Amino acid sequence: MGDRSGSDGAMEAWFGNLAGILDAALAPGERHASSFSAEATDFVRMNRGKVRQPGHVEQRYLRVRLIRGARHASHTLSLSGNLVDDRQAIGDAVKGLRESLAHVEDDPYLLLPDVVASSRAVREGALPAPETMVESLLDAAAGNDLVGILATGPVYRGFCSSEGQRNWHASTAFNLQWSLYHRADKAVKSSWAGFEWSDAELRARMAGAIDNLALIARPVKTLAPGTYRAFLTPTAMQEVAGLLCWGGFSGRALATEQSPLARMKGDARLDQRVGFSEDIEGGVAPAFQGEGFARPPRVPLIDAGRLVGAMVSPRTAREFKLDENGANGAESPEALAMQPGALAQKDALDALDTGLAIGNLWYLNYSDRPAGRMTGMTRFATFWVEHGKVVAPVEVMRFDDTVYRMLGSNLEALTAERELILDSDTYGGRNLASVSLPGALLSAMQFTL
Repeated sequence: MGDRSGSDGAMEAWFGNLAGILDAALAPGERHASSFSAEATDFVRMNRGKVRQPGHVEQRYLRVRLIRGARHASHTLSLSGNLVDDRQAIGDAVKGLRESLAHVEDDPYLLLPDVVASSRAVREGALPAPETMVESLLDAAAGNDLVGILATGPVYRGFCSSEGQRNWHASTAFNLQWSLYHRADKAVKSSWAGFEWSDAELRARMAGAIDNLALIARPVKTLAPGTYRAFLTPTAMQEVAGLLCWGGFSGRALATEQSPLARMKGDARLDQRVGFSEDIEGGVAPAFQGEGFARPPRVPLIDAGRLVGAMVSPRTAREFKLDENGANGAESPEALAMQPGALAQKDALDALDTGLAIGNLWYLNYSDRPAGRMTGMTRFATFWVEHGKVVAPVEVMRFDDTVYRMLGSNLEALTAERELILDSDTYGGRNLASVSLPGALLSAMQFTL
């Protein structure tokens, strides 16, 4: 596994040196607003209940944004960790950007922070070595055919500007995903992530997965297309919420009527028990975004079923005369939290009585974006339940329904327990984003295949 000799403090000090190099590289009349990302991650891939590929990834990136008046250009460079080499690379990047600015037009929507808002946040997890985590996982799997991946270790984000702003964020967490394989396309998928490791919690989650593995071994039930009662676990709700994050809460998309929630600007409502917020304080994302704007601890988006806010990036704020609130350029939440309900998780199947218990969804997309209609497939452990008891696994089905029915007229209950789910995306690097979601009981959900 990787060498953890470098401390969070050393990485932060090194970033401070980079900020000084950038400040010194500027010519009169120039400004910079630069962001930093890094990680020191242990990855372990497992298959058939054995470790197949352990590895360690260390990478550091700096995005230099050079500004002169209303002109700006940016360049992202990979850093070596050697200040001599990196000083030269930064100098070359600034020189290239300086030459580019001569050919760039003024940006009418450029918005920069008007106050210096420095910050520092370090969240260290109480985590064992990855070898110990993997050993506990394979032990708990009790010889079942397990496939999975573990990602653990610190992730860093930073921002610096020529005005002296310095922001630092370090987060050490683990993200574990695994499936217990039965046969063909039948498997039980599980995930667990957080800042503190507990063998007891792992064993409890694995025991639930093993119980579900026995259930999917039963003869499969094929249901005709139609409307069924349904319970969506927090993991299934993650896919629904993730699709809503694709433009649903965007200030720009709402202003241009491109949001699937645009009807909520009028008289459309969700159930009054539904509330969504961007909860930076309760997630893993930094309290600043890549252009240096601070993020409030909490941004209400939907309250009591009504649209009350949006994710507004600096550029959208300037163009549409709105107040920015630290949103990223895509205006997608990075710490979405849904308000819990009153249904105890342990009572969910009894409350469902007869219908579908949906453990996972995938391949979600909009079938009618302006109407808030989404479609997708059931996946892995989805069961037919009768009188509160699992009867059989269900053949894959396609749903097609609107958010206004799923989280509106057809919402019967939300669970009192929520699950914090960390983003497992590692495309280019580990992503610092999360959702905190309850399960949802629906009186009706429409299936077309």
